[in-house]
Amino acid sequence: MKGYGYNVDYLHQEISKILGLDQNYKMIVVGVGNLGQALANYNSFERRGFKLVGLFDVNPRLIGMSIRGLEVYDIDKMEMFVKENDVDIAILTLPKIRVKQVAENLAKWGIKGLWNFSAVDLVLPEGVQVENVHLSHSLMTLAYKIKDDEEENK
Repeated sequence: MKGYGYNVDYLHQEISKILGLDQNYKMIVVGVGNLGQALANYNSFERRGFKLVGLFDVNPRLIGMSIRGLEVYDIDKMEMFVKENDVDIAILTLPKIRVKQVAENLAKWGIKGLWNFSAVDLVLPEGVQVENVHLSHSLMTLAYKIKDDEEENK
């Protein structure tokens, strides 16, 4: 690509390095209900270096089901899977009653990052990065922006 005096490809590579996007990450989804399935079906992760390698749940109706070619495993098999597959990131879409214990176990097993969609803010030991996602906060922010924009345009 051509820019104005800049090597755009080089800049893109350097920004990717800074953001940690110049490498691949193996991910699992823990909690394969509606939100977990939606995230598991999102195929753009792989284009950015995030490869979904495992799905886990406690619900017997979901265990054994296949999503994008991956079987949903019982959560009891997660420790061995994480260790054997060098999983980097776990996406948590669990009820708040279970998420703290699951997160602590994942940290013990070597997970480097948690993308947490539960209703509980997680704080884990140093070396495990947590991104707590608050869907309702994001929606409230959107509502505020709409209201603010409407008031500005009156």
